[in-house]
Amino acid sequence: MSEPVISIRGLRKSYDELEAVKGIDLEVFPEEIFAVLGPNGAGKTTTVEILEGYRDRDGGEVSVLGLDPARPTAAWRERIGIVLQTTTLEPALTVRESLQQYAGYYRNPRDVDDVIALVGLEDQSGTRARKLSGGQQRRLDVGIALVGDPDLLFLDEPTTGFDPSARRQAWEMVAGLRDLGKTVLLTTHYMEEAQFLADRVGIISEGEIVALDHPENLGDRRRLPTTISFTVPAGTDLSGLEGVGQTLSNHDQEGGSQAVSVSTHEAVSDLNRITAWAIERQVEIDQLEVRRPSLEDVYLELTES
Repeated sequence: MSEPVISIRGLRKSYDELEAVKGIDLEVFPEEIFAVLGPNGAGKTTTVEILEGYRDRDGGEVSVLGLDPARPTAAWRERIGIVLQTTTLEPALTVRESLQQYAGYYRNPRDVDDVIALVGLEDQSGTRARKLSGGQQRRLDVGIALVGDPDLLFLDEPTTGFDPSARRQAWEMVAGLRDLGKTVLLTTHYMEEAQFLADRVGIISEGEIVALDHPENLGDRRRLPTTISFTVPAGTDLSGLEGVGQTLSNHDQEGGSQAVSVSTHEAVSDLNRITAWAIERQVEIDQLEVRRPSLEDVYLELTES
């Protein structure tokens, strides 16, 4: 396996009496998109700021691109790109001018036209920053982070405040960074964002990593029960379904229907039993849904006290 781009051992940080980070261990590997999830105050921002070299730590060992970020060099700084949650752009500069300005800070910047194409702002290259939409401004933020051709990018809540269409477009842009050979560490509150983008996810709660895995496996997700839900006409006799799943619940709802929910570890066989039961009894089933535990379900289970 390749050497990690980020390596953390026993990271600790306190603010007076508050222990914000409590001995975190973590590795992020080349060309990986790694998502950090956690509620406000969990310690994720502190951790990322230490990795970026903007905050001192109280203890532990940290290596980012082979260097301790507490002792950064100019060459090391050029190898990282940072997209903050909120960025103030020069409103009078166009997209091209903004990127040209930042390209001037680097010894070997990426071609500005190449960056404009990468972030999908070809049609806005001559547009002033103040006239860009929120999604377009975020694309320019990423472009500014990319113009130095970094090996590692930190993205802090990259799609906060976006509408669903703009968020999906931003995801596709971020996913494309992997194809450029970049390593990305992002923080997010959106479970769907982590599910779509991340190769691995780390959940931080109260200063500790409480889960770390691929999104599909996080929090032993594969072992959690599947929920089968459907509706039948109100008053339907459910006898014959007693042995289906681990739990079966039902209740009447408005509109003259009865909602039924089954929790099961054998979704395929239990779904077959339910449909066979309905055919045999000539019961009309509606709104049939089979739902595996979502990443949000796992997140809430791990972070809610």
